[in-house]
Amino acid sequence: MSESSYDYVIVGGGMVADNAARGIRELDSNGSIAIIGSDADGPYTRPALSKKLWTDSDFGRDEVPLGTADTGATLILSTTVTAIDRDAHTVTTDSGDTYRYSRLLLATGASPRQLDLEPSDRVIYFRTFEDYRTLRALATSGTHVVVVGGGYIGTELAAALVQNDATVTFVSSDDVVGGHMFPADLAQAFQKDFEDHGVTVKTGVKVDSGRRQGDSVSLTLSDGSTIDADAVVFGLGVAPNTTLAEDAGLAVDNGIVVDEFLRTADPDIYAAGDVASYPDAILGRRRIEHVDNANSMGQTVGKIMAGSTEPYTYTPYFYSDVFDNGYQAVGTMSADLTMVEDWKTPGKEGVVYYLDDDKIVRGVLMWNVWEGLDTARELLASNDARESASLLGTI
Repeated sequence: MSESSYDYVIVGGGMVADNAARGIRELDSNGSIAIIGSDADGPYTRPALSKKLWTDSDFGRDEVPLGTADTGATLILSTTVTAIDRDAHTVTTDSGDTYRYSRLLLATGASPRQLDLEPSDRVIYFRTFEDYRTLRALATSGTHVVVVGGGYIGTELAAALVQNDATVTFVSSDDVVGGHMFPADLAQAFQKDFEDHGVTVKTGVKVDSGRRQGDSVSLTLSDGSTIDADAVVFGLGVAPNTTLAEDAGLAVDNGIVVDEFLRTADPDIYAAGDVASYPDAILGRRRIEHVDNANSMGQTVGKIMAGSTEPYTYTPYFYSDVFDNGYQAVGTMSADLTMVEDWKTPGKEGVVYYLDDDKIVRGVLMWNVWEGLDTARELLASNDARESASLLGTI
């Protein structure tokens, strides 16, 4: 067991940690930084795990690491922080080592939601670079992989796997793939794209149980049917890793609660990224799990920790790429809202506006449209009631 002291200690070794270290270096070139992460890999670009590594032959695994060591930070990997002593300004790891901090950043991220089926080399709850390597080794021609979950990760992985010659069965609880967030016609076209690429799509069902048998996995679905496959990969969403903060007496409410300076109630402890519940300047308090937030919030919190007095006022967007289609969005995408569609080419290029019962825009989806994010943010910030016709042509 050992004890070390650093000016900045960052708990969590993901994209937020890398960006925070770079933000610190913008204002403090000499302060010592320790990044303590449970992942065996140093910070890397997470979106590539379900996108470019599968679909861009020019993008290799060597481009995934972010090169965080360039900041001069000490990387302490395969290590879990188990406790924070706020009075002593220390964190303790699972190996018993202690790290003293002047400023502490909790960038603990989130963990995949799991079923009662143990993760293994053939049961993957997809999140890490190691998960990618395991799945990629399985995804050979003729291998049957079941993808469970109709959100961002599930749709991207189902598309990625079938484009790499795996046999894919895709299980979604939506009645139509994407139906929980897209207009009906767009969801139908989205599902058809999977089917046209050879994916077997099973909708309106969930996995009730599963078991590993040697080199195969058997799943029982909620409709009583079963699927036997070589592997299963789950994308069932994530839960924020808040236990460390909660045990330290910090406020937690679907994430670690922070103010506009990304600071907890303890003035020397900050939180950012997937784990942070923050007051978005446009959208109100929320927790956002997408890469744009990790990048922008990470940079900002690093600068704040190093002395900046500028609050976090950026409203992030999110995006996805599936087959030949891509989309970006800001705000809330939910089929429970009123959807106003403005298509240049139906199902191919257009914008969907999401309005609440008061006709206020709460979300904007741009389908194969790669401009207009600032306009979308302005619509969300205005908080004005809008008639459907007045939105047409806005973006």
